[in-house]
Amino acid sequence: MIFNDNAIILLRQNFREQDRIVSMYTQVHGRLNARVPGVSRPSGKLKALCEPLSFSSLRIYVKRGGVIGTVTGGKSEHVFPHVRADLKRTLLALHVCELMLRLTPLHQPSPEKFELLLSALTELEYGEPSAAFRAAFTLRLMRLAGFGLDKPVLHIPAEFWQRMHEDQFSRLVFEEPEDLLSLAKCNSVVHRFLDRYLTYPLQTVKPVGLEDPAYAPAAVVQP
Repeated sequence: MIFNDNAIILLRQNFREQDRIVSMYTQVHGRLNARVPGVSRPSGKLKALCEPLSFSSLRIYVKRGGVIGTVTGGKSEHVFPHVRADLKRTLLALHVCELMLRLTPLHQPSPEKFELLLSALTELEYGEPSAAFRAAFTLRLMRLAGFGLDKPVLHIPAEFWQRMHEDQFSRLVFEEPEDLLSLAKCNSVVHRFLDRYLTYPLQTVKPVGLEDPAYAPAAVVQP
């Protein structure tokens, strides 16, 4: 089977001498793993398409009954240059990619998750990252993945909870003490969920800035 799909690369790994294996989230087919043959050659034409954070339209071949596809061609749509040029944006972008990799199953389509990831990377490209970005993305992904909470917890105001789930990421800028406390509680919810759900810690959490009060560990905020 050969198909075309929009894809965002989450992770790449070298394979054999000249190939790479990439994990991607696609618009139509969900999360997939695929081999990119010959890409490490000096003349490899698909290098830019198989780098993390790359958004491309790919042509993928999958054998009948196969679980790993082969990327046979494609066209770059966006490489998010401003994200790559700024360390903070890069770390946040890699963090949301790891969340997509760890919290989504293979071969289960979800256009909503793809749009969430694309919108997050787009806002990191053109907007200013806020302290609420990480928690807001995780809460939204939790909801799409079936782990979301119907009602706010820890006495988080309903309006604040709604904003964390619906507002543009760049608009989630808080300065009032009450809002900062609510943000800390949202981060607490996120930490508790990840600690219980994941079998091993995220690799991108510490670089994002656990020393920042906005990323306070779950034990800091009590119900």
